[in-house]
Amino acid sequence: MTEMMTGVVQYALEPGAVELREMPVPDIGDEEVLLQVGAVSVCGSDVHQYHNSQSWPVRVPVVLGHEFGGHVARLGRRVTEFKEGDRVVSETAASICGQCMYCRTGDYNLCSQRSGFGYGTNGAMANFVRVPARCLHHIPDSLPFDRAALTEPCCVGYNAVVEKSHIQPGDTVVVIGPGPIGLLCAEMARLAGAGTLIVVGTAQDESRLAAARSLGATHTVNVQETDMPALIRDIGDGLGADLVVDAAGASAALKLALDIVRPGGQITKVGWGPQPLNFSIDPLVQKAVRLQGSFSHTFKNWEKVVGMLASGQINLEPIISQVASLEAWQDCFDGMHTGRYVKAVLQPN
Repeated sequence: MTEMMTGVVQYALEPGAVELREMPVPDIGDEEVLLQVGAVSVCGSDVHQYHNSQSWPVRVPVVLGHEFGGHVARLGRRVTEFKEGDRVVSETAASICGQCMYCRTGDYNLCSQRSGFGYGTNGAMANFVRVPARCLHHIPDSLPFDRAALTEPCCVGYNAVVEKSHIQPGDTVVVIGPGPIGLLCAEMARLAGAGTLIVVGTAQDESRLAAARSLGATHTVNVQETDMPALIRDIGDGLGADLVVDAAGASAALKLALDIVRPGGQITKVGWGPQPLNFSIDPLVQKAVRLQGSFSHTFKNWEKVVGMLASGQINLEPIISQVASLEAWQDCFDGMHTGRYVKAVLQPN
């Protein structure tokens, strides 16, 4: 008799084409595990796919969810580093070629054949998910799954701010876009020693800006009501921000970053956005600014962040707004879309 489970499925490339569906529990290969999902957090990309506003290819039908952890339920016959019952979190690179230069040198997040959970491969908004064993990291019993599920976005923030950016204690850092990734970038900047930490949002971001203040931001700004270049001129030596993190993705965010970064400073872009720029990037040249993209994460990021989460060094308290059952997925998606929730976490089991 076929084992069945429930999952949150995007079934068409249309707005609102997401629903709960019954489906078979997946079979696993020799180098895979079957994970009983302990928790899966809702990403902004899941919400974009719900509204069909994503800027990446999606294979439908697909189970959503790529930020997750759980218990190992079954092992493929060649899996030796895990055992049934282990508590783990999973990376998002569900499929990579394993042979290109990037895969062989540890930068498999840049593999041209990379495909992730929740858009190219069935994700974890379900009772069970099939996962390559290479994606998994052990977590201690002291780290609850509702927090462990945020390991992935924490790794995005760590990679962008700690690995790809340069921060010295006392620096002025501006984060544009106070969604979960922006807030976690702000948290990483605080941990890295930012002296002045400014988080920028809009009127719709009131709850997220409140979370930023709880995380230690020295300034939170509604960009619709604030002359940002003037504000930056009044801070420190008045020359501008040492680092600007664009976690919004809209073209206006990059333009603002160019306006407020100091000569010789850095802009790290982690937010996605398909819009054309429609403005000159000559200030990038005139100011001799370093513009850096950051995508996803690596094994090293995950090992570091799991340790930081286990020790309590990363503050998730202001970020997790709602923990709910899988059946409440729509409220969680809608709440994140409107800003009612900063971050929602689903517990399928």
